[in-house]
Amino acid sequence: MTLRLPKLPLPRRRRSRLLAGAAALAVVAGAGTWSAAAPGGERAVHREDKVLEMPGAAIDTSYFTAGGAGRRPAVLLGHGFGGSKDDVRAQAERLARDGYAVLTWSARGFGRSGGRIGLNDPAYEVKDVSRLLDWLAARPEVELDGSGDPRVGIAGASYGGAVSLLAAGHDRRVDAIAPQITYWNLADALFPQGVFKKLWAGLFFTTGSAGGIRPAGPAEAAPDAGGGGGGAGTAPGGAAPGGPAADGPAADGPAAGGTTDAPAQGGAAPGAGACGRFRPELCAMYERVAAAGAPDAEARALLEARSPSAVADRIRVPALIVQGQADSLFPLDQADAMARAITANGAPVAVDWAAGGHDGGERESRRVEDRVAAWFDRHLKGDASAATGPAFRVSRSGGMDSTDGAVRLRGASGDAYPGLAAGRREFALAGRPAEQVFANPAGGTPAALSSVPGVGGQLAALGAGLGTGLAMDFPGQHARFESEPLERDVRITGTPTVSLRVRSTAPDGSAVLFGKVYDVGPDGRQQVLPQQLVAPLRVADAQQGRTVELRLPAVDHAVRAGHRLRLVVSATDLGYASPAAPASYAVSVQGPLAVPVADGVRTAAAGLPAWTWGLPLGAALLAALLAGIRRRPRGAGKPGPAGADPALAGVPLAITGLTKRYAGSRDRYAVRDLSFRVEQGQVLGLLGPNGAGKTTTLRMLMGLISPDAGEIRVFGHPVRAGAPVLSRVGAFVEGAGFLPHLSGRANLELYWQATGRPAADAHMAEALEIAGLGDALERAVRTYSQGMRQRLAIAQAMLGLPDLLILDEPTNGLDPPQIREMREVMVRYAAGGRTVIVSSHLLSEVEQSCTHLVVMDRGRLVRAGEVAEITGGGDTLLVRVDGPVDEVTVAKVAALEGVESAAPCDDGLLVRLGGATPAELIAELVRLDVPVSAVGPHRRLEDAFLTLIGGTA
Repeated sequence: MTLRLPKLPLPRRRRSRLLAGAAALAVVAGAGTWSAAAPGGERAVHREDKVLEMPGAAIDTSYFTAGGAGRRPAVLLGHGFGGSKDDVRAQAERLARDGYAVLTWSARGFGRSGGRIGLNDPAYEVKDVSRLLDWLAARPEVELDGSGDPRVGIAGASYGGAVSLLAAGHDRRVDAIAPQITYWNLADALFPQGVFKKLWAGLFFTTGSAGGIRPAGPAEAAPDAGGGGGGAGTAPGGAAPGGPAADGPAADGPAAGGTTDAPAQGGAAPGAGACGRFRPELCAMYERVAAAGAPDAEARALLEARSPSAVADRIRVPALIVQGQADSLFPLDQADAMARAITANGAPVAVDWAAGGHDGGERESRRVEDRVAAWFDRHLKGDASAATGPAFRVSRSGGMDSTDGAVRLRGASGDAYPGLAAGRREFALAGRPAEQVFANPAGGTPAALSSVPGVGGQLAALGAGLGTGLAMDFPGQHARFESEPLERDVRITGTPTVSLRVRSTAPDGSAVLFGKVYDVGPDGRQQVLPQQLVAPLRVADAQQGRTVELRLPAVDHAVRAGHRLRLVVSATDLGYASPAAPASYAVSVQGPLAVPVADGVRTAAAGLPAWTWGLPLGAALLAALLAGIRRRPRGAGKPGPAGADPALAGVPLAITGLTKRYAGSRDRYAVRDLSFRVEQGQVLGLLGPNGAGKTTTLRMLMGLISPDAGEIRVFGHPVRAGAPVLSRVGAFVEGAGFLPHLSGRANLELYWQATGRPAADAHMAEALEIAGLGDALERAVRTYSQGMRQRLAIAQAMLGLPDLLILDEPTNGLDPPQIREMREVMVRYAAGGRTVIVSSHLLSEVEQSCTHLVVMDRGRLVRAGEVAEITGGGDTLLVRVDGPVDEVTVAKVAALEGVESAAPCDDGLLVRLGGATPAELIAELVRLDVPVSAVGPHRRLEDAFLTLIGGTA
């Protein structure tokens, strides 16, 4: 039959039988059904949970439908590595309401599913997808293209995105796919240019190790010893999968070189102790490559067999390819390879370079989900009016709000996908000298820093916003070449390339190099590494010199006129394995830097939907530390350096005449003539309406931006970028990112290792005791509630027990019990003589947790002082009561000694004290049998705040 698309007939083979291999599926324990009401009058979603018994594993599934009877297309939603079906439940419910039958599942080794992780092995995980298609084909709600052939699309991110591609290549029943932030060739992703991506690979196998090996039950046998499986697998003699030719024992056995899903007889599978739930051949591969520091041919072959590239010529269905720009794990060249291959097969392809990725940042989840739904509307429902978007789209920065640091995104699009090499412009590079010699240090350490897995996107956003680089290259370990200042703006869209001449003193003449291009400001000092990405390159037989092409990371980045392009070629990088033996390399450029510009891609004139993310100030401290600021031992920040004021040595913070103008303005101020002082042991609340200058003040306090006038002193030392005294400051601002599949403790340890300080200096036990994380510290962060994540982020800021702790909106998104717990954390931290500054919009919470306040409006100080002083002391109290109070009781209260007056009000009684204390008043009210439920100041902080700022919050 042909796919129902206007003007685009694609050949497909009808299934000749109903439910191929359905005998392999049996419903086992855990079945149940739920119906969830939808808000706003939307259709309720019916969910049916089942565990499907498959060869080698029981697979946990959920099936979502909405609406009445009648057949509809189906969608399979896969989850990311380390996740489960629960991660995609919200998207499944939305698609169900849009008229799809949606099936989600937890892949082998994840969630509640059994089996071991095979990294999307065609013999296991991919065949599982075909069996899920068999199950869908038997459902009365699912539209069929033929007997046993459901009308179906598959979507998913990362691990789930790869399986959508693989399923389309192995099973011809798949009609459309929407892979996101995923890989095309896993060997190229983990071993780019033959260099081992050690940090990401380590995280993969650490994640897979969590929880250990699942017990092997009787079903843990070889997959499909007989036929079936819905056509997944490779047909004998190289025939395409699908249909009777693919349904034999040869097609359904394990992949070449693999083993069954059962453990070795007499105990756990080989390698199980080292990497937990992974299949033993993958454990052995990782251990071998990690020990050698370089991949071998067998390792590449193992990963390539599990990659969509292995079935490139068979993927002939419409594909929406979404790839993240902030992604050092699966960079944009992976999406480029899949787009070129699928397009060559004649299928419709759209490419979307979204913000964020595996390195963090905003992934634009809702926008992407909307585009996936429209893609399926067009290619599964046959809706020709569905707006599937342009052939190519890229998210670009639409500028930064100087008040709150938020980055706004705008879309740019083109009528055709330009690839990574469109419209090249060339820029001559020069170095001093022309050939530069540098060293590969013994053991590959210290290593240059480009990105940190999971937070590189946040560092990139931070660096771009501040106009400064967060990468680090060690002297004597890199070569540097620069262009002349650019005469006009240039937008890099794709992969820059340059030819290098390389010589090596290594015995075998080899070299491992790392290339990156910085955007360098006019002063020559400020440099930004786009998306914190670096390109590895392995060079062989270079004893006498060898010319090679360096393909730099694919990016979308605007370089302004007057800026320079700086090529750095380094011998090391933190994320990769370098040769352990010392060697010297000599590098020279052999031609210009060729930069793709993709002139056909135009940025929208008007802003598209406001997909934004807040500036990750929580990562600011980490970024500063990674850039060279190291917390020093206690006492290192004491007076001594030039400019220190001994009289302020014991004062945590003193701000005098602080002023900061808006960029490009002479008379508009973000902060103007601000002065206040914070003492030890205080919990200070920083208050003000939006635009008051709070965030700008905090950024100056952290040394991230410089004031135009005035000064900030921390323990007597002036604050500037890189000031050693900042080692005594910890900071958390809403939105701190963590690696979701590592435990809380592992996240904190990874953060502290990145600072370069000894583990003993972390004072982790003390910080964790104050944060009150308890046993949850050993659980994966993805299992945490919002409140637990907030406390983990504050624990991270408290590592090293800084004397001054800055918290921006620490209670955002928390419920009342969680807010109370956060308040206790702040109070416990300050109780040890340390100081806390908290910025929050929750005035009632500030009133309860803070001892002092600073109120700002329009960049100026409005009021500073103790909370009780600003709220009116406590001479007039509001006595809340349960039930009405009669006039006789009011008169008795007014007649009490030490009470000036008492009057009824809507909430109870207003009592003005004339000498009595609140405690004495409460005792008398109890004696008079007044049903008191609460007593507090009548003038709340909210009232005082609105009065101070003129009522314009």
